[in-house]
Amino acid sequence: MSQPKSIEISKVTRYQNAALNYYLGLTDSPYLHYGYWKTLPVPAEELTIARLRVAQQAYTDKLLDFIPKDIKTVLDVGCGIGGNAAYLLDRGFAVEGLAPDPFQQQRFLQCTGDRAIFHLTRFEDFKATHFYDLILFSESSQYMSAVDIAKGAATALNPGGYVLLADMMRSDVNYTEGMFSNCHVVKELQIALMQAGFNVVKTEDISAHILPTIDLYVDTFRRFGLNTMIYVADLIAIAVPPVHKFLRWIFRRWFKKLVVEGLEAGQLFEEHLCYEIQLWQLSKSDEG
Repeated sequence: MSQPKSIEISKVTRYQNAALNYYLGLTDSPYLHYGYWKTLPVPAEELTIARLRVAQQAYTDKLLDFIPKDIKTVLDVGCGIGGNAAYLLDRGFAVEGLAPDPFQQQRFLQCTGDRAIFHLTRFEDFKATHFYDLILFSESSQYMSAVDIAKGAATALNPGGYVLLADMMRSDVNYTEGMFSNCHVVKELQIALMQAGFNVVKTEDISAHILPTIDLYVDTFRRFGLNTMIYVADLIAIAVPPVHKFLRWIFRRWFKKLVVEGLEAGQLFEEHLCYEIQLWQLSKSDEG
């Protein structure tokens, strides 16, 4: 297999990837997504990893509810480690995964039991050899431009095919700097899809049902992540004071802002973002 082209990844995306790796280790789950909390947790003590796993399964159930009855073939773009793909395979869909990450390729093939083809490439570079009934973007749209999503999907879909997109998006167009700033502006994404020949079929804002996951992430980081950092720093201060002084300078110079912003993730989301599931259909007059 030929090696994929080197891909330049923005700092914002790399920070989010680091958060995803932390999230994966935290949940020990086949899913990377935020989940869907059917029953909102009250009080805060109900924010548990066990409940998060239930929410993640509910999220995939929610996606299935959006898939039209006549769909047979699915391209899962930004497929992560294969949780959604395995779920769809178990329900009779023919699924293929796509991502530019060899680590995700390995985990995807393990999770799906080698039942699905994996395309090791960026969606922007993907050359489809056949057409699909539906293309799924589950928390992957933020890693590519709106135009590339729309044009690439229109090229790879059967006439009348669908795009199912579920992701965090910017409701505030002026939010352009910060940990979530690479998410698409809702209106800009809609315009790109409409210009490529898509019509919206169904949308649902599920912001309130994914916010508990952000709160859980922040709470876990505050309780365990920060305390671990403080403990390690104290040990270094005792054992090697000059190193502690240097690391303290590095933290203040580069990482303090990120930590503070991470602890405010829930507030940032509520002020500037939303989470939507959108089903779009390609006009039957448009040919791939």
